[in-house]
Formats: sequence, structure tokens, C-alpha cells
Amino acid sequence: MKNFFIICVSLCALFVLGDCKKEEGASVGGGMASVEDSTSQKNVVGIAVGSKDHTTLVAAVKAADLVDSLANPGPFTVFAPTNDAFDKLPKGTVEGLLKADKIDDLKNILEYHVIVGTYKKENLQDGQVIGMANGGNITVTVKDGKTLINGESQIVASVPASNGIVHVMDTVLLPK
Repeated sequence: MKNFFIICVSLCALFVLGDCKKEEGASVGGGMASVEDSTSQKNVVGIAVGSKDHTTLVAAVKAADLVDSLANPGPFTVFAPTNDAFDKLPKGTVEGLLKADKIDDLKNILEYHVIVGTYKKENLQDGQVIGMANGGNITVTVKDGKTLINGESQIVASVPASNGIVHVMDTVLLPK
């Protein structure tokens, strides 16, 4: 009876371990950004990647190697400038920041668009100063029903994410 029990346990272990093999096409070691889940709410990176209006931002986040950081649980508030917002910058600015020798400057600018914590638009108050991921600060202005960051960049939409919130912005925030 004892041998029968050992054989049954061994066979069960073989079946269980046999089903633990890597699936075809599965990614190993890619960080939080490599997790594919089509049923859950998207994280802040997934929201940007899924937006045709944020392709420049997505390219910059990838170039700065910030995808995995922003795909982590957070929570994060991301001020996400649209492609049109990037187009307002002087000609050649974006292309210059994407060069290898300017990646630190690019990271600084991108991190100036991120708060560790979730700040919904309706909770932002006039005159509020908030610390950003790069160590700088932004100032919130609420006037005539509009919410502005640093007196110039308007929040035009807000999208909740699984790890925070994305505020769509009409201007790129530049660190002071």
C-alpha cells in the first residue's frame, strides 16, 4: 500500500510539473511591461500605447527606457502630452532628445510628467504645488473650469489606469 501511494504521488507530480513548461511565444524576464492581459484595465503605458495621439510620447518613453518603470504597480499620475503638444516645441527638439547623448535630458523631461501617486483632476486645487518624479515641482491653476499645469498646459482629458491615471495634456511640460 505504501508503494502504491508513493507511485500515485509521483505520477501526480509528473503531471503537474509537466504542465509547467513555457508556452510557445511566452516572454521571460521582460518586466511588467511584457505582461499581456487583454481583459484587465490597461496601465498608464498601455493607455499611451493604445492612443494614436500619443505616438511621440510612446517613442520617447521607449527611448528613455522608462516603459518597465511606468508599467509597475505605481500608483502614477502621468501628464501625457499629445503629438500636437510635441509639435509645438521648436523644430528638431524631439529628434535631438531621442539621440543617445541626450537620453538623460529626455528622462528628466519625461519624469517631469510623472507624479508618484494618483491625482484626479477634480482633486487638484488652485495653487497646489506637487513634487514630480524628477525632483522638480509643478503648480496647479484652476480658473474658469480649466485645470492648468504651470499656468500653460491644460488637462484636456483624464483616463483612469490600473496603476494610476493619465491626464492628456495640450503642451509639453518643461522642467524649470
